[in-house]
Amino acid sequence: MASESVSSQAMMGGDGQYSYARNSEFQSHGVETAKAIINRVISDKLDLNRVASSSSKVFSIADLGCSVGPNTFNAVQNIIDSVKLKCQSYGHDKLEFQVFFNDLVSNDFNALYKSLPSDRQYYAAGVPGSFHNRLFPKASINFFHCSYGLQWLSSTPKELNDQNSPAYNKGRIYYSRGPNEVVEAYSAESAKGIESFLLARAQELASGGLMALIVPCLPDGISPGECSVLASADLLGDCLMDMAKMGLLSEAQVDSFNLPSYFPTPQELKALLKRNASFSIEKFEPLALSAQRQLATNTPTVVSHLRANLEMLVKEHFGNGIIEDLFDRFSKKIDESSVYSQTSVYKPLVENVIILKHNT
Repeated sequence: MASESVSSQAMMGGDGQYSYARNSEFQSHGVETAKAIINRVISDKLDLNRVASSSSKVFSIADLGCSVGPNTFNAVQNIIDSVKLKCQSYGHDKLEFQVFFNDLVSNDFNALYKSLPSDRQYYAAGVPGSFHNRLFPKASINFFHCSYGLQWLSSTPKELNDQNSPAYNKGRIYYSRGPNEVVEAYSAESAKGIESFLLARAQELASGGLMALIVPCLPDGISPGECSVLASADLLGDCLMDMAKMGLLSEAQVDSFNLPSYFPTPQELKALLKRNASFSIEKFEPLALSAQRQLATNTPTVVSHLRANLEMLVKEHFGNGIIEDLFDRFSKKIDESSVYSQTSVYKPLVENVIILKHNT
């Protein structure tokens, strides 16, 4: 049965064909590209004095929105290697490392634990819960990492399902084709979530600690409908409407289904970050992704990646029965469209690496 609104769900778990673990190469490239930037900022800006002078000498790292698969382990290991290198440079005693892997309660933590590196040199723990809320004791984390997570909303704006609201999103599942009222509702919900995220981290991050974010953004100066990722989500919505017209599901089900993600522009995001006086922006720059990464947009890859991200949401709202038919239709829609072939019309997201430092 359809729910009244769509809440965020974890990525597809396990290690099957459409799992996030096997369909997160795009994110893997971003994490890998961001390493050098994160390393430099750790070397220049991380304050280890508090940790080195404590009796426990424990350096705590939290990866927020860790999902499953190797990306979270690679990101964490890079941070640890960089911190160790800085310790050696400054003659600090050897530290122990505690890593917290966080994601929603629906995340496949069993798959995560099974794939933990056997040679890891850190203590690992899972922390279920939304990163829009407090997760840790005050001043207990030295380094936060969150990649490809902040575009997700904790829930979709209520106005989208209100037939009396100008933001009622009838016949659409996203904001990219919607009127200004729909876009503004998404933007406001995103801003509220990012502000909650920052307020929570400001309390949890230790003095002198750092936070590294990788955030995909809508490029400044283009409309949502001109972005290939958002346009492909519209095609998925078209598939759902086609199925409704054929009687395979109801239009009411489609009308009440809205994707819980929003891609702010870099300008929007920077303004939100500056509002929180607890952090200084140490770095904010787009990732220089390889041409190979940018061109890896064949139909099977696009479909598999979107399915890994959205299958759990679709199942929660529509049930299991439509999945294969829906994504078969979506594959054909992608083949018929020019979303990924007309690069002069449709632009990719810009992926930004952002480093924040705790000011207190």
